[in-house]
Amino acid sequence: MKPRTYREYIQGTISFGVAYGVVTLLARWVTGNTILSSPETLVKYGLLGGIGYAMMGAIALFLFGWITPYIRERFPDSMTIGDVLRKRLQGRSYWFVMGVLLLTSLDSLLIQALGAGVLFHFLLKTPIYVGLLVFFLYCFLLSLGGMKQIHRFEGIHISFIFAAIILIPVYFFIQKGIFPVYDGLLLYHPYLLFMKHNEITLFILTALLIGFGQVLIDRASWQRMYIIEKSKVRTSFMMAGMIWATIPLAFTAIVLIAVYGQGFENIYSILSQLVEKIDSLFLLLLFIGCCFSAIASTVGAELHATSIMVIRNMLNHRYAWNEGQQLKKTYLVSGILSLVLFLISSILSPSLMELIFFFAQVYAAIIPTMLVVIFYKKTVPASIPYCSLIGLGGGMLSLSSYSSIQSTWLSFVVASGLVILVLMGNEVVKHRKRRI
Repeated sequence: MKPRTYREYIQGTISFGVAYGVVTLLARWVTGNTILSSPETLVKYGLLGGIGYAMMGAIALFLFGWITPYIRERFPDSMTIGDVLRKRLQGRSYWFVMGVLLLTSLDSLLIQALGAGVLFHFLLKTPIYVGLLVFFLYCFLLSLGGMKQIHRFEGIHISFIFAAIILIPVYFFIQKGIFPVYDGLLLYHPYLLFMKHNEITLFILTALLIGFGQVLIDRASWQRMYIIEKSKVRTSFMMAGMIWATIPLAFTAIVLIAVYGQGFENIYSILSQLVEKIDSLFLLLLFIGCCFSAIASTVGAELHATSIMVIRNMLNHRYAWNEGQQLKKTYLVSGILSLVLFLISSILSPSLMELIFFFAQVYAAIIPTMLVVIFYKKTVPASIPYCSLIGLGGGMLSLSSYSSIQSTWLSFVVASGLVILVLMGNEVVKHRKRRI
């Protein structure tokens, strides 16, 4: 059933307590990245990498959850991140940050679309475009119903995910035993069990920085923050972080099951090996349902949030549509995005999944600007967002000499330093004016 008003399309009809708040946050943040990044992190950094990846996501949700009551208190009438930015930024500063949000939105949607293509290719053994057509049609219909319909399906998605990550490892460890798996890893992949890795600390800290930047500008998370009851929003985010941390660990265990007795050609071949080892049709269907649910819930939430941002916070400022027109235009944008993503993900090779890490500098550089928007009590100087732009440029240029991890930190440090200098200069100017 379609929503009756645009506000209902954005927020649904009821406020959530802790239980439903946690479910809706998990449905947003258990993504295709969670499934596809677990094998890559495990191979690069061993078991500590899998643990660090889980810690990163949990702490990022903790940090954002800690400041959510302050945001709700300071911006009580907002519904989206765009509403808050409109109140705090003016002119070109506002449009610059909105451009960054649109860019990262499209990047996130493209990553999930490519992830869906990878998973359908290796799990279903069907032409990519067939699975993707069904997938994007489902996501489009999901977003059409607005937040109320998205919430209706989130419980089903989360049930599939948790059933798979609990039953599959338990089934294999009961059937094969823990020690045979350990002995197989020791024989074929002893490096996965090596607990001393020189780069692991820097990797975890960088992943935390990127993860916090992602949560801080995530359109869907801001919408959910305004849906959850104000007194329970912090608890919901923190509980979601604790539960989310168990999911990458579970996928790490599933990856170990796939590789413990043999080698592998590349990251994606691990998925094929896992399918071959799942000899139960029920568990195989459960795993496919888990992968579909993780990506579909994320794409549905992103389609919903991004199309709202484009219409409500960008185009509507120029055309001043009424609520009914905004609703129809949002449906149109959602449909166009679904079609474009279907075409791109059907054509591009799955090897392009390195896009997951391409926008690391963007997420790191935008953090200082967003913190000023949220916490700075005076008028935000117009030059603040451009400090993030300079930090991003510095990080991108440094990629020729430094690793992506070092460049990410350079983006953050440069942007933060410039933001501090601008705020200090702004205070000095105001102090001199008062003295005059």
